[in-house]
Amino acid sequence: MAKLPHEYPPRTAVFYHYAQWRGDGTWEHITQALRESYRRTIGRSSQPTAAIIDSQSVKTTEMGGPHGYDGGKKIKGRKRHLLVDTQGNLLKNKVQPADLACCPPW
Repeated sequence: MAKLPHEYPPRTAVFYHYAQWRGDGTWEHITQALRESYRRTIGRSSQPTAAIIDSQSVKTTEMGGPHGYDGGKKIKGRKRHLLVDTQGNLLKNKVQPADLACCPPW
């Protein structure tokens, strides 16, 4: 397990706040604000009109989280899906067991 720098609060406090922000949409809001700002900076509309989706099956350990077997790739683990704009900026992401064949509902 990775150690946090000594100037950080205890690991449980850091995880608590991370989980809170994940649950209440703070991380999604930050990502959106940064993406929109960047797009305006490069002269694009703040909202994309096209997106690209991709998925990747990755091996995982037996510990924690959902996992499955992707028979096509012969990988036991998880499948991660990314939806990005044409500049490669993250719009959405989803992780699910590798044995699910379809893309997640965004």
